[in-house]
Amino acid sequence: MYAFTFERPTSQADALRLAKAGGKLLAGGQTLLASMKLRLAAPEQLVDLGAVTELAGVRKDGDALVIGAMTRHADVAGNADVRATIPALAALADGIGDKQVRAMGTLGGSVANNDPAADYPAALLALSATVVTDRREIAADDFFQGMFTTALEEDELITAVRFPQPQRAAYLKFRQPASLFALIGVFVAQTAGGVRVAVTGGGNGVFRHTAMEAALDKSFTPDAAVAVTTDPAELNGDLHGSAEYRAHLVGVMAQRAVAKALG
Repeated sequence: MYAFTFERPTSQADALRLAKAGGKLLAGGQTLLASMKLRLAAPEQLVDLGAVTELAGVRKDGDALVIGAMTRHADVAGNADVRATIPALAALADGIGDKQVRAMGTLGGSVANNDPAADYPAALLALSATVVTDRREIAADDFFQGMFTTALEEDELITAVRFPQPQRAAYLKFRQPASLFALIGVFVAQTAGGVRVAVTGGGNGVFRHTAMEAALDKSFTPDAAVAVTTDPAELNGDLHGSAEYRAHLVGVMAQRAVAKALG
């Protein structure tokens, strides 16, 4: 690990000032610190957001939930409003990593990192969430742009994510046993605007499965999900699973997610 300076601001304004001066924002540190230990990242200054209390917490906004960027996974999983309004989101948060990761990892950090096998991006895309930053609001459909790539500018700070309440929703993933990331994860949401299906773990980033959405719009049943095939050419393969295997898993996880959403 290379030498660096460490700042711990207590306000969003101070954090932004440091970021604009070149500081690297640090949320939960579950990815950045590991990268620094491996010398894959070498920021000269870290700006720890852990003491910026205004960036954490959950609040209701009509039928939507607004969750602060620095809200820990464990806090999302255990929050009464999340469990009552979007139980699928609480369940997703409760299944991220292990207890240590859930105690330190944050919603904003996961979303900003956009790991191609992360869980939260699937929730944002399927629920048609909005990413709120210090300067604008970005629809989830426009936010995720590929592997570890988002619409964020270099010194832009995620402050919260707004999740509309769906009619029904569920998320299921087939875990890679060592990392607990999704080998394939499928988030299914039935909303007023139609069914949305987001897949993580299979490609260069989270993506919507439009064929699955069309089938489930006609019949929101497990059988409709099973009838949809996924082209392996659109997915990645590695030592943990081939593209063909992942394509099969998409259908299986979608079927189970619909069954879970139906109760």
